[in-house]
Amino acid sequence: MADRHNRDIDREFAPLPDPLPIAVADAHAHIEIVTNDSPDSDAVRKVLDDAKSVGVDRIVQVGYSAEQSQWCAALADLYPGRVLAAVALHPNEAPVVDDLESDLAVIELLAHMPRVRAIGETGLDYFRTPPELRGIQQESFKWHIELAKKTNKALVIHDRDSHDDVLSVLLEVGAPEKTVFHCFSGDVEMAKTCIERGYILSFAGTMTFKNAPALREAVKLVPHGQLLVETDSPFLAPTPHRGMQNTPAMIPTIVRAMAAERNEDLAQLCDALSKNTERVFGSFA
Repeated sequence: MADRHNRDIDREFAPLPDPLPIAVADAHAHIEIVTNDSPDSDAVRKVLDDAKSVGVDRIVQVGYSAEQSQWCAALADLYPGRVLAAVALHPNEAPVVDDLESDLAVIELLAHMPRVRAIGETGLDYFRTPPELRGIQQESFKWHIELAKKTNKALVIHDRDSHDDVLSVLLEVGAPEKTVFHCFSGDVEMAKTCIERGYILSFAGTMTFKNAPALREAVKLVPHGQLLVETDSPFLAPTPHRGMQNTPAMIPTIVRAMAAERNEDLAQLCDALSKNTERVFGSFA
């Protein structure tokens, strides 16, 4: 994952949007990639403060490797009331790490920490992983699902070019009570399936892209209780800032786009998103 992450560090930051009328949370961010700095750095604090200034007062910092998941847990401990953590091996990491058993042991240890509230991002990614490594990826996904159930924490799923297999594995193993599809990328039919099964769909800046009409149709269908918003920063900056450095402060742009597509009052949507985030991940206090 390192090469994909590091190439995004030097992008220009998008300007701050107008604040939201009611504060919401960014349900999925990678602040360490935004800042390339330690959890206690001034750069990290500025990312958090910029987000708060536009009405994004809580952030779920999400893991993708053993080492970076430790960073996530440390950040959550430093910022009670503002940050919670998720920990996992990303599906692209699991087949290529030097010692999978050792890395999973780190994730399991972190999973029991009180400010770690989710297991993720795990799942399947057939875009970067060749067929001969997908079996390892699938076993890692199943291991993370069982960890989420064992610790009674939310599961955060990365799903790229693997919709059918992700849904099949969840049925085979049994999905946790709180199962989140991070950066939902499916079509309307997949959204209907997820809604029927009680999964939670989290939408990112991709829903604002011109080439994503299916996402805009899907977001209209999701009940409040199954809806989250995220940046996946520093990736996927929303239109009109596509290609720039994304941060949690871009959430207002995404929420306004969601409200427009759903023909919904902005304040009511913010209130629902805020409450749903805490229902899924628990109190940030």
